[in-house]
Amino acid sequence: MKFSFKNDYSEGCHSKILEALLRNNTDQQAGYGDDEYSLKAKILIKEKLKNQDAAIYFVSGGTQANLIVISSVLKPYQCVIAASTGHILNNETGAIEATGHKILSIETEDGKLKPSDIQLVLDNHKNIPHQVMPKLVYISNSTELGTIYSKEEVKNLSRYCLENNLYLFMDGARLGHALTSEMNDLTLEDLSQLTDIFYLGGTKNGALIGEAIIINNQTLQEDFAFNIKQKGALLAKGRLLGIQFLELMNNDLYFDLANHANQQAMKIKNALLKRGVQFLSDTYTNQIFPILDQKLIDILSEKFDFYIWKNINSQSSAIRLITSWNTSDKAVDDFVEIINNHL
Repeated sequence: MKFSFKNDYSEGCHSKILEALLRNNTDQQAGYGDDEYSLKAKILIKEKLKNQDAAIYFVSGGTQANLIVISSVLKPYQCVIAASTGHILNNETGAIEATGHKILSIETEDGKLKPSDIQLVLDNHKNIPHQVMPKLVYISNSTELGTIYSKEEVKNLSRYCLENNLYLFMDGARLGHALTSEMNDLTLEDLSQLTDIFYLGGTKNGALIGEAIIINNQTLQEDFAFNIKQKGALLAKGRLLGIQFLELMNNDLYFDLANHANQQAMKIKNALLKRGVQFLSDTYTNQIFPILDQKLIDILSEKFDFYIWKNINSQSSAIRLITSWNTSDKAVDDFVEIINNHL
């Protein structure tokens, strides 16, 4: 059987989560997120945020989180600004547009947005009331290209959004990987101060399912629970999400798992760099995009699964490799061995 580098959710979940689910399986608890595990998990998250005023909601997946957040905070005539690589544009089957909100995309080289990018959109949407109104800036950290935002970059975006009456929303499906990157200088406390809403992704970092939506802007907190319920995201057995985030937050397991995934990816990246391989983007998270000759890609494909991300020319393509919280040393060593033997 091939080893998969296609994504970071091929495995089930960390053993501590399974053990906790089994250990607490027969406990009777309140439903719809009022169970003791969900409440304790929220307390832990607030402590790490250093923000007792944040509102936290657990939902099952990233697309669900994006859909609920964006559709709940925007008026019918308002729209979203996102990088052209954004998950909401390319991997969510038009979920945002299906709620009646247009996405205005911006081409970027590294998957990140800058204030100057957003300004171009605002300049082209002044024909009031004949055009949609830009209102929410959507960013991902880490991005869909594996890059991360620095503290200064998020500060600049936050300041710009405040000055232009825009909301700043961070997709955190792989936020753990961003925050444990060797190049990172952001903290959860920073994000709680600099964004209106962001979420902690669990699905791609050791949980069975689950994302924790964190609303920092208190004006957006009112009645948010109604949106969760209306969109079918309020689980009767909310304990299933609460137990998982309680385990992930305890002793910083969440960050340990993300760091492991990053380290495994960097082992592969460094081995490729030693062989003179170029990359589509310079990343320091669990996503890397090496540009390889088609013959080598065919050889690697015999033992490993991965995506052909972008055709560079008739002889080479960029592939995407993603490591997970459970990627073993053997899988990495086997991959590197093939690289060393054929480059």
